[in-house]
Amino acid sequence: MTEAAEGILPAQALRAMFANGTIAAPRPTDPDQIQPASLDLRLGSVAYRVRASFLPGPGSTVETKLARLKLHEIDLSRGAVLETGCVYIVPLLESLELPSGLSATTNPKSSTGRLDVFTRVIVDGGRAFDSVPDGYRGPLYAEISPRTFPVLVREGSRLSQIRFRSGEPLVSDEDLGAVHAAEQLVFGGEELIGGGVQLTIDLGGSGEGSLIGYRAKRHTGVIDVDKKAAQDPRDFWEPIYNHGDAALILDPNEFYILVSREAVHVPPLFAAEMVPFDPLVGEFRVHYAGFFDPGFGNMGAGGKGSRAVLEVRSHEVPFIVEHGQTVGRLVYERMAERPERLYGEGIGSNYQGQALKLSKHFRL
Repeated sequence: MTEAAEGILPAQALRAMFANGTIAAPRPTDPDQIQPASLDLRLGSVAYRVRASFLPGPGSTVETKLARLKLHEIDLSRGAVLETGCVYIVPLLESLELPSGLSATTNPKSSTGRLDVFTRVIVDGGRAFDSVPDGYRGPLYAEISPRTFPVLVREGSRLSQIRFRSGEPLVSDEDLGAVHAAEQLVFGGEELIGGGVQLTIDLGGSGEGSLIGYRAKRHTGVIDVDKKAAQDPRDFWEPIYNHGDAALILDPNEFYILVSREAVHVPPLFAAEMVPFDPLVGEFRVHYAGFFDPGFGNMGAGGKGSRAVLEVRSHEVPFIVEHGQTVGRLVYERMAERPERLYGEGIGSNYQGQALKLSKHFRL
């Protein structure tokens, strides 16, 4: 593989990596598996129920740890239900032979996060979750723990995505301000640039009585992660309305779908990631699935971006969030080159132009 330009690698580079063996899999890629700057990762044929989450650590393999921690083995070739409150390890179909100078980061797909399925990728010798070190050569594994809904998965199901990075493409605040001036990265709200583009929460909606979010129900049926628009949202979600106070008390260990006040835009030569604003500002976690491909919110002439859907979970105590409260920030990275197609350009992009929206598994 020739040395990549500094930045996040685009779709055409990912296809070349399959062709030259940098990424390997026992079967061809799915038609919509490669996104503009990321690759969906597919589950293999077996899942291992384990006693606890773990990291292999230097000099150890995931397989070695599994030999000690697995409780039983589950065949995924025909599909199987992963239960809430359990931890599973699944070898992925894709494996890597990265050259020196190329690393990767993983995160849950947007649809996975909106189902409150906690998933992260681990690698042999790994010191951190969702991080593939420079030059890594070996298998990939998904750790999966459904938090709210039991899910039906099978070999080939896609819960995580990976993006590949050459060099240090993070955009500084100074440069980000210039990009915002030229490209308009955020619309509405206070449009604050600092540590990335700051995002606030919308609890006002369109006024008193309007829908502002959803809270997940407990003890529901199973969701098939591979079926779109198959579920009635009323069976899984309680709607939340603006009662005039523009505030919401987050109950401990409950899961919420909310939305940002700002709409965001990711220009073609950039990718973005949602990261926590500051762990000291509140006892809650926002956004499991934080990657935004190039072209997200690119709505054409006169377009005003797309909102960021927020997957929110409070921690140990009830916590009040208020309309306009800062909950996260969007950090931008440069692409190594422009992707051949942008998000939303005929590639099965489910969330272009979104406002408050549940995952693709639910009927409108």
